[in-house]
Amino acid sequence: MQLKLTNPTGFHWTTLRFCPRAALGLFLLAVGHPLAAQDVLMPPTQIPNTPPAVQEYQQQNPMMVFIPAGSSSGGLETPLQWGPLALRPRAFYRFLDGTGISSTVSNHTSTIVQSFSPGFLLNIGNHWTLDYSPTWTFYSSGEFHNTLDQSVRLVGGTTYEDWTLGLSQSYVKSSDPEVETGTQTDEETFSTALNASYRINTKLSLDMGINQDFILTTQFENSREWSTTEWLNYQFWPRLDSALGAGFGYVNVDIGSDMAYERVEARIRWRALDKVAFQIHGGAEIRQFLGGGASDVVNPIAGASIQYQPFDFTQLSLNVDRVVDVSVWTNSVQSQVTETTSVTADLNQRLLGRLYLDLQGGYNTVNYVASSGTTTGRTDDYYTFNARLKLQFLKRATATIFYQYSDNSSTLAAYTFSSNQTGIELGYQF
Repeated sequence: MQLKLTNPTGFHWTTLRFCPRAALGLFLLAVGHPLAAQDVLMPPTQIPNTPPAVQEYQQQNPMMVFIPAGSSSGGLETPLQWGPLALRPRAFYRFLDGTGISSTVSNHTSTIVQSFSPGFLLNIGNHWTLDYSPTWTFYSSGEFHNTLDQSVRLVGGTTYEDWTLGLSQSYVKSSDPEVETGTQTDEETFSTALNASYRINTKLSLDMGINQDFILTTQFENSREWSTTEWLNYQFWPRLDSALGAGFGYVNVDIGSDMAYERVEARIRWRALDKVAFQIHGGAEIRQFLGGGASDVVNPIAGASIQYQPFDFTQLSLNVDRVVDVSVWTNSVQSQVTETTSVTADLNQRLLGRLYLDLQGGYNTVNYVASSGTTTGRTDDYYTFNARLKLQFLKRATATIFYQYSDNSSTLAAYTFSSNQTGIELGYQF
């Protein structure tokens, strides 16, 4: 599928004008689509790749108390500039010592993991960024294979008159131990997102989105998904709005039945106080399995989030979500769908000027349903807690110590494990 932007009016991607309702849509585009699988290893520190113009929208968005960590470049001066091009090279190293890491199903072992990742962020004017990082990963245990992963992402956003437009294209090649598959999994993901928001009048606006997501593995299910979602927003007051949304999608899989689905949702966003904001949404999904004669599956989908900033350098957030998605895990006969309910809480606290503490805890319950509409007999309850203490020094350098505990309890005993991980991260951004 190829996405092409037409330009019948002849406008250029240089005009900036703030549109509050569209700003959140651009923020979601910049953050990206959530990953389909949960990694066993603690994820590395986020690297911001948001275009400067989109960062400006984020900072002015009246619905958000604070911008989540990892979405802003922090205001550093750009070391390398050629006209509209600004290059920001970086380097990253991580040392991780972990127990209970899944090398294969039923086999959980201890290993040291070392990763080195040079990379760069290229700003193309104020509206585009190109981010690239190769990552070399080395395991001390011979039960894992060393890898060279790749990540590249192009993000753009702008406004024109009553329109706000955003485009994101990414490619990720990874080979990490995953909770879902119970083993080190070679995986490639291709994601495309095209968003547009139109301001109808002072009260009404329309958000539109088209997504394409390919997940390709060498051992498990391959899926190709196309989807679209539209929201009609109504703004009661500057800090209170609501929306009705509808969307549909189609999923092509290699094993089992292709799928189609329709979703209907409602949403409310409220910035109750300067330091508190809420968002809640809910609806239903109807999913059809196009082969095998299985009955349609109707699922509730819902979510809520709270942002709270009691003090200048203290940020708290709580998120609850229930989603339905395609799984890469398969029994070689039928594809699987996951019904996931998750709760995550995060505390970010600045200490002593240059020291930052981040604490995060979460719980996921995942039910696997076969494309025949019958249960697979697998349900996972996954708990995780991680802590990071980061020091900024020499203006552009960071040093982080971290700890993660994770526990997965599965009705299929081979996928049950408990893991402890500690380590350090060193980073430098030019």
